[in-house]
Amino acid sequence: MLTMTTLARRLSTIAPSATIEISRRAAEMRREGLDIISLSQGEPDFDTPAHIAHAGKRAIDEGQTRYTDVDGTPELKQAIVAKFERDNALHYSTDQISVGTGGKQVIFNALMALIDPDDEVIIPAPYWVSYPDMVRLTGGMPVIVECGEAQHFRLTPEQLEAAITPQTKCLILNSPGNPTGTGYHREELIALGEVLKRHPQVFVISDDIYEYLAYDGWAFTTLAAVVPELFERTLTVNGVSKGYAMTGWRIGFGAGPKDLIRAMAMLQGQMTTNPSAISQAAAVEALNAPKDFLEEHLEILRQRRDMCAAAINAIDGLSCRVPEGAFYLFVSCQGLMGRRTPDGEVLERDVDVARFLLETAHVAVVPGSAFGLAPWFRVSFAAATERLGEACERMAHACQTLTAAPVTDQTPIG
Repeated sequence: MLTMTTLARRLSTIAPSATIEISRRAAEMRREGLDIISLSQGEPDFDTPAHIAHAGKRAIDEGQTRYTDVDGTPELKQAIVAKFERDNALHYSTDQISVGTGGKQVIFNALMALIDPDDEVIIPAPYWVSYPDMVRLTGGMPVIVECGEAQHFRLTPEQLEAAITPQTKCLILNSPGNPTGTGYHREELIALGEVLKRHPQVFVISDDIYEYLAYDGWAFTTLAAVVPELFERTLTVNGVSKGYAMTGWRIGFGAGPKDLIRAMAMLQGQMTTNPSAISQAAAVEALNAPKDFLEEHLEILRQRRDMCAAAINAIDGLSCRVPEGAFYLFVSCQGLMGRRTPDGEVLERDVDVARFLLETAHVAVVPGSAFGLAPWFRVSFAAATERLGEACERMAHACQTLTAAPVTDQTPIG
């Protein structure tokens, strides 16, 4: 029998994904017959647009079911090159493109290729839950820089400068961000770029997976485009999962220096080899065809965002800001700390709040501590509108059942 003592020591440095763990418990409760509303996973409820799905079906009918080049077909790489030129004014050749099984694999490949043991990787918090653990698996050291609500969850140039040491090898930047939906403005990226130009040993991984999900006139831009001096020191990562409602197709891609791309291909060749040939064919259609569906998707998401933000901000003890992008609300539950549930439990951590909402309101959210900032929790507003409204009502009702914990008498005796 395999025991914990026979597993690799590196596994002791990481934890299961909190989003997956919450979803697992929610699924378990569903199997028990409970009506669970999951707001925990970053997945739009829209179907993949028909023309993209048909491209995948056509690929099957045409027999595109064999191995492809390890890190992407020539057709898909050319479509990615065209996407970066069209949307971001970034000019790459196809040998600067890597295609993986989702953006997560692309980022992990890059970290494996870049990071040696004890190299430092700067990660602004709140962060996507997987960043620190991916760094730890390489033997590197995540350096977490807390970026609180007062600064709209954005890394400042002063914080970046203070975090850089001789051991710093990489910065991971995510805009719009998961879990906050916060997006960096052009001027803010330029200011961060000025710091990075003074430290030529620092490489940048720019995670742009939520590029197309932007609201209220906020304009997406990416670091390599606004600071051309960093073009050769940046891997720009994107994919089709979020904007194209293709999470299950598992196609992500990155663009960067040729030597890094070659190294990533070598690693991928020893791990998964190529992404699904069928998914790659669908991604070619997604990137090359007009995005007529996107305006409708964005309007639905904006309405859901505004509805959920208003409902949550009306709940005593909860608050959130309205984000520029993505499909998340990052909710402060500081106002619930110290309150007592009907079962007598005192809420002391955001994990307690997430458990309370799941077990009492039957609503699944992800505790902010998983993203490096507590006490908060993340809500995905990518679920069906009616279910979102019901989830907010359930959370409001559950929070109304909380009472203030009695104050312990600390008066000395005698």
